[in-house]
Amino acid sequence: MPHYRAASDGNQPDIIKALRDEGATVTACHAVGKGFPDLVVGFRGVNYLIEVKDPSQPKHRHELTLAQIKWHGGWKGQVAKVFTADEALRVIGAIADVPFRGSGS
Repeated sequence: MPHYRAASDGNQPDIIKALRDEGATVTACHAVGKGFPDLVVGFRGVNYLIEVKDPSQPKHRHELTLAQIKWHGGWKGQVAKVFTADEALRVIGAIADVPFRGSGS
């Protein structure tokens, strides 16, 4: 069986930097495989699991793989999918999530 090294998404280093700059600890786990999320983040005594997707990739690469769907679906705790550093910071509660206010509000 061939062995390969899982590559991280191109935006992962920027997301990790933003999380660490906010004071979070981050372990990159993209090489674990089998659907496990890309990042384990610790912030203010709470652990977060984050799957990173690269918005510059084709749309079909934005979806979870079959292994990720299975893993995420069976996980009994928190797990999030993000495309940007701001989304990751929202997941850990470092920046407020401002609800969309459509026209007329």
